[in-house]
Amino acid sequence: MIRFGLVCENKHAFEAWFRNSEDFESQKARDLVSCPHCNSHGVEKALMAPAIATREEKKPVALSMNEQQKQALAKLKEITEKVRHNADYVGDKFAEEARKIHFGETEARGIYGEATAEEAKSLADEGVEFMPLPVFPDDQN
Repeated sequence: MIRFGLVCENKHAFEAWFRNSEDFESQKARDLVSCPHCNSHGVEKALMAPAIATREEKKPVALSMNEQQKQALAKLKEITEKVRHNADYVGDKFAEEARKIHFGETEARGIYGEATAEEAKSLADEGVEFMPLPVFPDDQN
């Protein structure tokens, strides 16, 4: 998946996710891309700074939550736990197993595991449907 910065003819800036650049162009040609602010279909890609990896250690992101956000996070944790409970853990074989399921080489079932960014991009390019599961601080302990 790739995130594009977009801007409409009325200069509203927003972002959207697409499988790849061709997917954006295809959806735009079919008038499926519109501005969330004014519903304009005159949307173009905006210039974006590239994400550049550095050797700097990444600092953890902190979030201070109000009660409503705490409840939403608790629900998200509950949903994530249900997904994991009702799926098979395949570890670092996620991309391989997801492909087998997608192409009908093995039984369709829910799976979860780990995939590199490169593997995830490749799966998305092949049309394999998947989504990342959130990792919570408690999962790391």
